[in-house]
Amino acid sequence: MNVLSRFAALRRGFFVGLACLGLLAGTSSHAQTLQKVKQTGELRIGVASGDPWYYRDPVSGQWSGVGVLVGEQIAKNLGVKMVPVETTWGNSVAGLQSGQIDVMFVLDATEERKRAIDFPTTPLLWYAQGILAKEGLVAKNWEDLNKPNVRVGVALGTATDRDLTKRLPSAKIERFTNTDETVAAFNAGRVDAIGFYHSVLVIAYSKIKKGSVQIPQPVVAIPTSAGVRREQDPSFRDMLDEQFKKMYASGQTQALYAQYLKTKGLDPDKLPGVTKETLER
Repeated sequence: MNVLSRFAALRRGFFVGLACLGLLAGTSSHAQTLQKVKQTGELRIGVASGDPWYYRDPVSGQWSGVGVLVGEQIAKNLGVKMVPVETTWGNSVAGLQSGQIDVMFVLDATEERKRAIDFPTTPLLWYAQGILAKEGLVAKNWEDLNKPNVRVGVALGTATDRDLTKRLPSAKIERFTNTDETVAAFNAGRVDAIGFYHSVLVIAYSKIKKGSVQIPQPVVAIPTSAGVRREQDPSFRDMLDEQFKKMYASGQTQALYAQYLKTKGLDPDKLPGVTKETLER
């Protein structure tokens, strides 16, 4: 073997060695989330503005919401402390991949996200396409709204906009820049109803105390989950899956949602819940 051939062989061996070290390092850091949580005594959850899931008090700076309550309960079950880490919905996947957070509750398992991170199999909870309707407007079915004289407000470009545009071709769809503008239009009487996922509508109702939250038939129910880092060792993901099953089956998930609604001055018994069974009644 000449000098050049020997150098090439050494070079290949060097980079193979680096690759192996990188693989081992990656396996070591990515396979131990559950162990790390137990060792540090902390479960770091991502929190991002989006009531009722996450809400930051403007005075105290404290975070609350259904996602926070779920995080606290699971942390308690693990015997550790729940630590909120502020992020955004758009940055949550990157935060999980980089290890800044351990889990992001109430994150939909979209096909795009599933290519980057992992999700428990069991849904955390469910929400449904609904409306906040003015007094006297009852929509037991979507067809009750599909009339030329019914004005329905939506946030431009959202999934609700796309869905109701197809579902209500005869209704007058009014589009607004964002959720706040849509709610303001309803509050001012410029639309007869607004369409969003029912959990968002419940919070809107808590602020303006006008109209009623309704889920017309057929119900468009959507499961949501929790994002976690993809790992060779799935123990953290599987632990969450078991926690979700137990909390959902025991009624604890709905109870935590009801607990949060009460902090908003709402009666949870008079509002749609977050289980598929209650939404599809």
